[in-house]
Amino acid sequence: MEYQHGGDIYTNHVKIDYSANINPLGVPKGVAEAICGAVADCDRYPDSQSASLRNKLSKFHGVSENTIVCGNGAADLIFQVVSARKPKEALLIAPSFLEYEQALRAVSCHISYYDLKAEEGFLLNVENLISWIQESNIRFQMIFLCNPNNPTGFAITRERMEVFLEFCRTNRIFCVVDECFNEFLEEPKRYSILDSMSCLEWKHVFLLKAFTKIYAMAGIRLGYGICNDGKILEQIHSLRQPWSISSLAQAAGEAALSETEYVENTRKLMRKERDFMKGQLSSLGFHVFDSMANYIFFKDERPEALAQDKLLYHQMLSKQVLIRSCGNYRGLDGTYYRICIKQRAENEEFLTILKTILEKGE
Repeated sequence: MEYQHGGDIYTNHVKIDYSANINPLGVPKGVAEAICGAVADCDRYPDSQSASLRNKLSKFHGVSENTIVCGNGAADLIFQVVSARKPKEALLIAPSFLEYEQALRAVSCHISYYDLKAEEGFLLNVENLISWIQESNIRFQMIFLCNPNNPTGFAITRERMEVFLEFCRTNRIFCVVDECFNEFLEEPKRYSILDSMSCLEWKHVFLLKAFTKIYAMAGIRLGYGICNDGKILEQIHSLRQPWSISSLAQAAGEAALSETEYVENTRKLMRKERDFMKGQLSSLGFHVFDSMANYIFFKDERPEALAQDKLLYHQMLSKQVLIRSCGNYRGLDGTYYRICIKQRAENEEFLTILKTILEKGE
């Protein structure tokens, strides 16, 4: 089976991985200590309800713990909410995260696509999307919105999201809003619908979050969803396996919520290095899009960029550097790439290798 995502360091000989969007500061010390401490209790089954973690999440976000469900990573919850709802018609923004389509196809859902345009910077205009839905005359039952979007990195403000979600409420469209990269934004609250959900008591929204990216816990697998509709959560609980979140993951999640300084330091690093990397890539002749998260989306506009032996992906891999080719996203080809943002020394090493390839045309 072909691997569809970034982070495939197992089948590639890689020294530097720029394909997975993980916090470059690494696992916080407090989280690592909590995981080690939880090993002593591995002879017990984990709490199938993740009660302690949900309690801490409720206090952290200011929501009822009864609205929270935890999963084995965000991807696990994507499949669960789709299985619970079983939509017949769904709408996806393209390009966006591949797991949405996979989950919908698993329940034989018919999928329509709203294609973002390169000439518009792959930006999503809410009013245009609403008009398109109205003109389509399709009774959509579900839509996924990734904010900030993956792989483009652009985020929609809470106010614009409220406009769209109110439209969906009126038209009975269930919305899954994926905010797994929200914490990397300079002003995360400006782009999150979390406060809106609490105030407006939306029951047609499932807010998806994860520890994976911001706390560098990809190998631990821990995500969670927030939803005001108790019936949906009951359906999810009836479908999920009882011990899907390990005791190690639960301990790691609880510890991570205390890492506020770590998160602030991450945002400062992202702000500095994102601007640095954008500027460097632009100066090398790449078309860089307005990414706002912890990754950069760009296009290789060299005349030979699509030639098999000149694909930047293969050229970088020959130097043992893995980048994310976006050629398997709808609407994109092999000239589009996404790279993560790391610390300055690593970024400079990456750029040195990239410059050597461009200069020598290897």
